[in-house]
Amino acid sequence: MLRLEKRPAPSRFWSASAPILAVVLTMIAGGILFAFLGKNPVEAIRTIFWDPIFGEFAFYYRGQLLVKAAPLILIAIGLSLGFRAGIWNIGAEGQYIMGAIFGAGAGLAFYPSDSFLIFPLMIVAGAFGGWIWAMIPAILKTRFGTNEILVSLMLVYVAEAILASMSSGLLRNPDGMGFPGSRNFKEFPAAHNDFIIEAAGIHWGVVFAFLAVISTYVLLSRHLLGFQIRLTGESPRAARFAGVNPSLLIVFCLGLSGALAGLAGLFEVSGPAGQISIDFNSGYGFTAIIVAFLGRLNPIGILLAGLLMALTYIGGEAAQGNLGLPAAAIQLLQGMLLFFLLAVDVLSNFRIRRTKNEVA
Repeated sequence: MLRLEKRPAPSRFWSASAPILAVVLTMIAGGILFAFLGKNPVEAIRTIFWDPIFGEFAFYYRGQLLVKAAPLILIAIGLSLGFRAGIWNIGAEGQYIMGAIFGAGAGLAFYPSDSFLIFPLMIVAGAFGGWIWAMIPAILKTRFGTNEILVSLMLVYVAEAILASMSSGLLRNPDGMGFPGSRNFKEFPAAHNDFIIEAAGIHWGVVFAFLAVISTYVLLSRHLLGFQIRLTGESPRAARFAGVNPSLLIVFCLGLSGALAGLAGLFEVSGPAGQISIDFNSGYGFTAIIVAFLGRLNPIGILLAGLLMALTYIGGEAAQGNLGLPAAAIQLLQGMLLFFLLAVDVLSNFRIRRTKNEVA
């Protein structure tokens, strides 16, 4: 008989090893899944995790790695602050959509101007769109005690409905022959999030992602507010005795995570995506939850986890094209990362003990 025994203190070894072991277990389980689908498991895993970095066309894929990772890192950084404080924003996908809508709308309002002020205005509008959408669950929780998980999650579907309406209504391209979708920002240079260093895949979204990582690291390690966030998550009662205002903390964490998700949406719609469309949202807001936990809610860990998750996106697209793997199998592989991380993470707080069966 096996049983779980509570550790006196969390194991540092298992805390550090859990993400690595989760990735290994995901590869093994993914290989079994691909074998059931009739594909060569070794070839599939190699295509997803190896070829984009060391394969024949790695020079192209490496440039795409930061492009895919930037929105995941931006969103996950914002989510991690709330998660550390016990504030669960599950609706980052909706905030990502609203940031894209607000930012795109601000830019398209000045079409075809070539003013250099348009893109900075779009950045402010994108952050504001995500922030205002996150304020809905924040205010409802602080004023009426509602559950921020349910409210933020339900607002995702409202945001998707607004996206569909904007794509075929207010933001629709008047020269698009009636098809849904806005103007393409690549044809509007003043509002286009162009590459700063194209070969490395660096645009303004990547720059802001790195700034968010550095700023959050400083906040958590050097600032009183970072201490209050960590204290609230580890011991809410002690935080109250220390004078932490829970309502202000909820508003700050939800607001900041919403603003960062909105920025991610703005940089994506004005850059890689290129336009507002019905299918603009690609699940980054939900995938960022996996990134946040895979990175142990640590800014540096989130940076590495974002790059890893971006690798599964790029390698997954290659596997779909070269091996005929279904997109659902790649999404399942990404979900396995969080599943195995949570499973292995149990060993950080518990140890497995063997017990003898007692004779009645």
